[in-house]
Amino acid sequence: MCELFGLNGKKKLNIGSELCEFFSHAQDNPNGWGMALIDGRDSYIDKEDKRADKSDRLKGIMDGGICAKDAIAHIRLATVGYDMLENTHPFTAYDLSGREWIFAHNGTVFESGPLSPYFYVQDGETDSERILLYLIDCMNAAIKEKRGALDEDQRFNVLQDAIAGIANKNKLNLLIYDGEVLYTHTNCRDSLYFWDDGDGIYFSTKPLSRGTWHNVPFTRLVSYRDGRKLREGSSHGMEYIPDESSIRALYMAYAGL
Repeated sequence: MCELFGLNGKKKLNIGSELCEFFSHAQDNPNGWGMALIDGRDSYIDKEDKRADKSDRLKGIMDGGICAKDAIAHIRLATVGYDMLENTHPFTAYDLSGREWIFAHNGTVFESGPLSPYFYVQDGETDSERILLYLIDCMNAAIKEKRGALDEDQRFNVLQDAIAGIANKNKLNLLIYDGEVLYTHTNCRDSLYFWDDGDGIYFSTKPLSRGTWHNVPFTRLVSYRDGRKLREGSSHGMEYIPDESSIRALYMAYAGL
């Protein structure tokens, strides 16, 4: 059900070997690939609605060498939405202060009340895109209330409350970047890991071969900048436990069966 890779570095780092291994998992996640390579407010984003290890474009990018200070990458196993570019991660959106948000999701939404309105305005079909639109609306509401841009702590608080508001019964493994800060969230056990090598903190759905990997803090938002943890939020307590019957029902509903 998709895989995530992320980096938050003290400086630009060569992540070619990590991404090469990550994208090699495309056999099990064949429905698209994408990545954002970030240096502060400058970002390069590319994605394709095809299997990563079959992509000539991705091979050309990888052959040129990959360096970034922050990064988010995603390989997609479709649960909601067909194979098309509009359904491929990462997604991006701007809030009212002009801040660009970059977002990738591993998981599925089963209880989607707050997200339902975005079905009619999103570009693609995925529940993931609806999550980003919801988060941006939460951010915009806070910006309007303050009548100005939000500071680092305010952005964290808005994200924390917004994610807690949709976490019940939904799998929300998230990597989010706001132009300055990288955020992680997982509420599914043993499905998002990190490794700190001193120069940067790496994140992956599955531990990669290099490094010593640990579980990302559970059922809470965590923020990182310049290769160090900034803040760890309080637990919302809503663990996602896989339920095969719910997953099967979602597939059947999407397929119109």
